[in-house]
Amino acid sequence: MQSRARRNDLAPSRHRRENAAVPLTPSLPISRREFLQRSSSALIAGSLAHAADASTLPLVDIHQHTNYGGGRDKVTYAPVLPPPRQDGDLVGHQRALGATQTILLPSGRPVARTSTHQGRANGLDSTCTGNDDCLAVARRHPGEFFFGANEVSDLEDAPAVIEKYLKLGAVIIGEQKFGVECDAPAMRRLYALAADFGVPILLHWQTGSYNHGFDRFHRMLAQYPRTSFIGHAQTWWAHVDAAYVDDQRNLYPRGKVKPGGLTDRYLQDYPNLFADLSAGSGLNAFARDPEHGRAFLERHQDKLLYGSDCTDVNAAPVQCSGARQLAQIKALSPSPAIERKIRYETARKLFRLAG
Repeated sequence: MQSRARRNDLAPSRHRRENAAVPLTPSLPISRREFLQRSSSALIAGSLAHAADASTLPLVDIHQHTNYGGGRDKVTYAPVLPPPRQDGDLVGHQRALGATQTILLPSGRPVARTSTHQGRANGLDSTCTGNDDCLAVARRHPGEFFFGANEVSDLEDAPAVIEKYLKLGAVIIGEQKFGVECDAPAMRRLYALAADFGVPILLHWQTGSYNHGFDRFHRMLAQYPRTSFIGHAQTWWAHVDAAYVDDQRNLYPRGKVKPGGLTDRYLQDYPNLFADLSAGSGLNAFARDPEHGRAFLERHQDKLLYGSDCTDVNAAPVQCSGARQLAQIKALSPSPAIERKIRYETARKLFRLAG
């Protein structure tokens, strides 16, 4: 296979989108308004202060989508209001956020099969669009936007579809967000493809829905040492806690974190593994125990990547989880050097992006 030179059905919680408000209790979901009212005023203030100097440091956002938002009806899986964010608003949002380089993650093609939960996972369980749309935005904004390559994991031609876009310059495979076993033959083909092209592959871990077998994932990390993996989403971040019991009804656990969770150990033990800080799960993992969060950032400072994965149009902290995550990184980073690594240095190395 040709390599290339890259450029410098179950519980209700299964349907919760990652850009939605993070519930503060696992058993009593709260509204977005209630969540915002309960959010830390200090974090909001920090976000606003951060916006003032956002232009002073580069920012690589490794996780955004085209046509993102809206969501799907839980019965029909048809798109529902509010309408998805359009490309112009996406570009404006990223610039308001301070992102100097953004990676767009496409969906796979819409199909009804077990791996897409008969269509629920189409559009990445939202309204996100696919390879061609991400490529088009990147080509309109060269050097500022980059694109990934994706397809439904277990379609027979998935590797060929993904390879087509890798040859066009895609810098990542993903977001892989389908109901498949992490060690299935279909996934192994994609891990090998990522290694052959020297790009990372990003996996959305969500018990009961997407990428099954988190407790077996270490075998893939060991068997594909040339593949760079990026972990993301609810189950990935819940497992920072060694006391966490994997449960699809409790994807946003609260309280003090017991160090040494499965995610922590995976990052420690496997040099080919990285972590995407985006969305509500990333926010929750650090906000629930800032002391542990600060130590985690220091311990894994060379493995952590900033991502926004948010659907808003103006990057205002009260709406934008990406802006709140930036403030959290700034507040918890043990040093300016670590903050720089998370904001852009590690991503530039991993994706070989020019400064």
